[in-house]
Amino acid sequence: MKDLKKDFKKDFKKSPIALSGWNFDNSYTRLAKTFFVNQKPTTVKAPHIVLFNQSLAVSLGLNTEFLLQNEASSTFSGNTIPMGAEPIAQAYAGHQFGHLNMLGDGRAILLGEHITPDGNRYDIQLKGAGITAYSRRGDGRAALGPMLREYIISEAMYALEIPTTRSLAVVTTGELVYRDSALPGAILTRVAASHIRVGTFQFAASHDSTEPVRSLADYTLNRHFPNLVSTENKYLSLLDAVIDNQAKLIAQWMLIGFIHGVMNTDNMSISGESIDFGPCAFMNNYDPATVFSSIDKHGQYAFGNQPSIAQWNLTRFAETLLPLLHQTLEESIGIAGNSLNKFADKYQQYWLTGMRAKLGLLTVESDDLALIEELLNCMKKYHMDYTNTFYDLSSGFVSGLASSLSVEENTDMPDFIAWHHRWRSRLSSQPQFIDDAIALMLKTNPVVIPRNHQVEAALVAAESGDFTVLEKLLNVLSQPYLDDASNISYRMPPVPSTIPYKTFCGT
Repeated sequence: MKDLKKDFKKDFKKSPIALSGWNFDNSYTRLAKTFFVNQKPTTVKAPHIVLFNQSLAVSLGLNTEFLLQNEASSTFSGNTIPMGAEPIAQAYAGHQFGHLNMLGDGRAILLGEHITPDGNRYDIQLKGAGITAYSRRGDGRAALGPMLREYIISEAMYALEIPTTRSLAVVTTGELVYRDSALPGAILTRVAASHIRVGTFQFAASHDSTEPVRSLADYTLNRHFPNLVSTENKYLSLLDAVIDNQAKLIAQWMLIGFIHGVMNTDNMSISGESIDFGPCAFMNNYDPATVFSSIDKHGQYAFGNQPSIAQWNLTRFAETLLPLLHQTLEESIGIAGNSLNKFADKYQQYWLTGMRAKLGLLTVESDDLALIEELLNCMKKYHMDYTNTFYDLSSGFVSGLASSLSVEENTDMPDFIAWHHRWRSRLSSQPQFIDDAIALMLKTNPVVIPRNHQVEAALVAAESGDFTVLEKLLNVLSQPYLDDASNISYRMPPVPSTIPYKTFCGT
């Protein structure tokens, strides 16, 4: 078998760097051809850059001035291929709402892997770049609204310090795409640690030989977990690392009220990043049954179901590794089962630690979980805003209470008042100063999130040619923990409506 570890180390020899700063090296193309097809983007009529992530570009080591003056629109539309790039479309499979399908990049093209000056490796991918071998009757294009949504949400997640793919640019194409109506076309440039998914392993496992899974696992270890390569059972170490990363990631989603919307196995990244922001949204009033996605008819991917769905997806990942874990299937199943059984405890610990921080609990007490669950029950009962409740607790106010009343004076929420007294008593019992608890809460609880109605307003304005609303929203979301008079309107939940809010995949 090919020595992937040795080959991967060679990959870090830098290729000639373009004037724009691109430094491509494409290790994924050295896997077997079954994992991808060479695929150039389809040129577009009139590319025009409408969003450019200057700070991200600088962190990648790109020459932003040269890019913007010479080639940004052409490069980020796919009309020009940067020096050293080797465009491909990646193959993968995926359980989509429980049904396994053979898939692949139907509208996304990976330009290549850019290596930053400090040696970090990132995929540079164009979404909406045209038809590929995996398009399955699709047009390979994307509409402006969904590409802007991904830009907003991914950058908000980054500011909230949650592992995520990021958005480098959005380019309009000067062409229309046709969905339910004619919409302006656009292409998003996505930056990711990689695009290796649980579904990529499922695709590898669909072959008769175990070699595709082994080569993909070795590649993944060398790229994302090089410290695990020399462990006694490196494939078990890989499984354990992915389980731990996902337990932490899903806990982070739950702590901020984020709902991914389409937790298919092809939307779960092996690197542990949040990926594929389609019908995602943030919860307003707390309710574990909250669903926004128009295609999630039965609430399979509801807010409260996300941990169990993650464990189900990880089980599918573990199944692909069974031939590598042990020589006998029975032993492999037992080994994988032991690892998967740890997910729930890992998730619970990450979530509980985060919840303690959100409530300013600097010490650990046996009844902390009960205290947290009592609060969540009150929040659901009284339709309390998830984000505002946690933030306002630090300053003594609670969303939903009249501003002229203190918590103690309000008689409409007796169980919440009782909880509030217990919580204050818990804080007072800590050896640390109350100011330390409040500082922790302010550091943990965002003031602003991408409120769904504000995201929609920004998208509608941008689709009509006005990007000022979107730019202001992005600026506010870049500092989610800043409480300032200028962002008070962004804290406001939407006006109650009898029409449920729905999000769409945008494909």
